[in-house]
Amino acid sequence: MTLYTALIVMGLLGLTLGAIIGVFVKLFKVEQDNRAELALELLPGANCGGCGKAGCADFARALAAGEVMPGNCPVSSLEQRAAIALALEIDAGSVARKQAVVCCRADIGAEEMNYNGIQDCNAANLVAGGPTTCRYGCLGLGSCARVCPFGAIEIIGRVAVVHPELCTGCGQCARICPRNVIKMVPANANIHVYCNSPEKAAVKRSLCKAGCLGCRKCEKLLPGKIKFDGLLAVVDYDATDAITPADIEKCNCPVHGIMTEKERCAVAREAAGGKRV
Repeated sequence: MTLYTALIVMGLLGLTLGAIIGVFVKLFKVEQDNRAELALELLPGANCGGCGKAGCADFARALAAGEVMPGNCPVSSLEQRAAIALALEIDAGSVARKQAVVCCRADIGAEEMNYNGIQDCNAANLVAGGPTTCRYGCLGLGSCARVCPFGAIEIIGRVAVVHPELCTGCGQCARICPRNVIKMVPANANIHVYCNSPEKAAVKRSLCKAGCLGCRKCEKLLPGKIKFDGLLAVVDYDATDAITPADIEKCNCPVHGIMTEKERCAVAREAAGGKRV
């Protein structure tokens, strides 16, 4: 009799506990977001952070939640964006693509100081300003090249150079640069001003023979295409008409500070004797 009673009690207790667990499962059930998983599978998987999220998984969750659009991923191709939009039944969106440019010619003009510290730009910048005399120029220690997920940056001689055909515009290099020498510009822009110093011409010339003189010759000859930020010439990337190679020739910059990225790379390599760090 005792055995039967025990079996009945155990059975009732099991049924009760099972019912309680079932109620809790229903109440606290976490829905699996298959849309986020699907989006993650279709994303490039670079985890570069160019979208502003922690990584592709975080971006996929934001896509599923409708917080962002596929176009916010700077790395994905048009085909990938279209596939994500189709799978999630959302608008692909369009975001202006960016690319990085190192606005400096320290390899040609800046004087070099003796630096024996850690080969890291942020560390060097904290130690007497690093290996170069200009406080606004590229330190050339390769922190940007090391952080680039796509191998789009190389150090030629003493300066970083971006290869536009490899750059996806993720912005990691610009975020790590302690001197803000790396600018994110429209991907279709091919001509840039390669100086970052806001100092007066006399100060620039005492430190770097390639620094912008602030003569405003380019602004006068190329109105609407070149503008000035204080004493520093900058390309007006919002201008209706883009700068052309003919404009560069017309401007004839005294320090040859306005050029294409391809020419910039060639000049840097020539100055370095063809060496690559």
